[in-house]
Amino acid sequence: MSSEGFLKEVQTIGEKFLLKLQKLPKAEPVEIVSFCVVLLFIVTVLVLTIIACSCCCYSCCGCDGGPDPRHRKSQVRPAAR
Repeated sequence: MSSEGFLKEVQTIGEKFLLKLQKLPKAEPVEIVSFCVVLLFIVTVLVLTIIACSCCCYSCCGCDGGPDPRHRKSQVRPAAR
């Protein structure tokens, strides 16, 4: 998918979302609840993704930007006989 097609798709989704928000005050309670559930699901997925990425980055790189020396692989050498 080209970047223009992707931007057009995002714009279309955004317009539908704004239209849904404008109609929300006049909607039935079931529609309001279902909209809130879907919105809560989306927010939860985004927050969990951010947490997962930050934890992965923290364990790989550490706070100083370099790899954590505790997670460095050590080479195993055969025992001398």
